[in-house]
Amino acid sequence: MSDVIDGGDQYKKTTPQELTRFQNFVKYCPPFDIVLDGLNVAKMFPKARESQVLLDVVSQLAKQNLRVLVLGRKHMIMPSARWRKDEMEKVQKQASCFFADNISEDDPFLLYATLHSGNHCKFITKDLLRDHKACLPDAKTQRLFFKWQQGHQLAIISRCPGSKITFQDILSYDTVVQTTGDSWHIPYDEDLLERCSYEVPTRWLCLHQKT
Repeated sequence: MSDVIDGGDQYKKTTPQELTRFQNFVKYCPPFDIVLDGLNVAKMFPKARESQVLLDVVSQLAKQNLRVLVLGRKHMIMPSARWRKDEMEKVQKQASCFFADNISEDDPFLLYATLHSGNHCKFITKDLLRDHKACLPDAKTQRLFFKWQQGHQLAIISRCPGSKITFQDILSYDTVVQTTGDSWHIPYDEDLLERCSYEVPTRWLCLHQKT
C-alpha cells in the first residue's frame, strides 16, 4: 500500500483519513472481478451523458454475474445534467462503489484494488499508467508491470447507446519479442509509435537464423 498510494507523501494522492477509509473498504469486501475507473470510463464517449455510459458498462458486467467495483469521485454523486441521480443510483445497486475526494488521484486506488482482489481480477481504464511504470526502480520491474498490465487491462472498443458494450479480449499469449532458439518474432510499428498495453500488434517481423 505504501508503494502504490502513499509514496512517502499521502497528501499528493489522497489524505490519511481517506486512505484509512479505502483500506477498510477493500479489507471487508469480497474479491472483485472487475475494477472500473468510473470517471475515466464515463468520459470515453464525449457525446454521451457520463452517468449513462457508466451505467451501460456496469449493467453489462453485472448481467455476467461479475462482482464490480466502481472507483469514482464525490462530484459524480452530486446530481447534474451530466450525472443523473437515478442513473447513479442504478450504478450503486449493481456494483460496489468507492467515491474519493475530488482532488484525489484514481489510479493508485485502481491498482491496489485490482492487485488485492487476486490474479483473476481485471481493470478498465483508458489510462496507460505510464507514470506508475516510470516510478518502478528498474527495467526488469517495469517489464513485469507492463506484462501484468497486458494481462489485466480491458479495453472498451465500442458502445451502442442503450445497448451492448464491446470489449477487446485479453490475449492468452504475450505480445512482446518471442524466440524459439533459432527464430525471433518481433512486434513493430512502421511509424515507430509506442504501443499501448492493451493494443494488439498488427505487424510482426519474423527472423530465422541461417544454418
